[in-house]
Amino acid sequence: MSKSIYTLVDDIYALMENRNTPKEVDVDAEIERFGEAMKDLMKKEFKPQGMRDGRKLRLSAIGKDDRQLWYSANKYTQEKLKPHTYIKFMYGHMIEELVLFLTRMAGHTVEDQQKLCEVEGVKGSMDARVDGRLIDVKSTSSYGFKKFKDATLAYDDPFGYVAQLKAYAHSEGDTKYGWIAIDKQNGHLCYLEYDETDEQAPVYSAINYDIAERVRHVKKVVELPEPPSFCHEPVDDGKSGNKKLATGCSYCGYKHHCYPSLRGFIYSTGIRFLTDVKNEPKVPEIDLETPYGKD
Repeated sequence: MSKSIYTLVDDIYALMENRNTPKEVDVDAEIERFGEAMKDLMKKEFKPQGMRDGRKLRLSAIGKDDRQLWYSANKYTQEKLKPHTYIKFMYGHMIEELVLFLTRMAGHTVEDQQKLCEVEGVKGSMDARVDGRLIDVKSTSSYGFKKFKDATLAYDDPFGYVAQLKAYAHSEGDTKYGWIAIDKQNGHLCYLEYDETDEQAPVYSAINYDIAERVRHVKKVVELPEPPSFCHEPVDDGKSGNKKLATGCSYCGYKHHCYPSLRGFIYSTGIRFLTDVKNEPKVPEIDLETPYGKD
């Protein structure tokens, strides 16, 4: 069976099981390439003068909620990330580069890495093409991985992954695109592909929108004098009588601007952000560092 994007996961698994690379793969050269990629990542992490302005509108963020993008573009202060969060982001990038290394080692082609894309004047860099297919590599939690595995990402996409890849595809003139996802908790891999021309696909209605119009809309939103309406309303926290942030808001670095009295509590499943507390939770509360105003 010839190799293609559809055999990629099995081919990587076979590579790891047998440690036999295809004859056409220059193992030493690929190891050197991977080493250089790691060096480049570390330079980006530890050479601040080379960092780009995180507030500039990019295609990678175009699927995020309007209010979040408004706060970012208008230079409001984000909550300060904890040191362990920076480490988590760092090894996430390293894992994603590892996936592309293993892709090459398994005999698949990787081209157009970090190729510049542009839609309506907004720019971004695609991850790569694997076997000719436009792809994005995502390292994710087991919870997030399930959405890639079950092909339900388009229905629950708080980070805007679909819009991001749709934008790259629009720039490139592609209608098929996919994600190579890795569960960073256990190493499992999967490949998810969406086809914008497949009207019979269950996700068709969720992905069938004009991404160029979305970009134009966002460009107008960030110029508004006041932030747009709330992205998501708080939801019931079980039967406690309390209200908590919706999932999409929990990950937003600007949530304190929307809810200045926000409180955080440590549950076994992680931090839960409560907007309205009627009954005090019987778990530890964390001291939230609350940023206000602009930088």
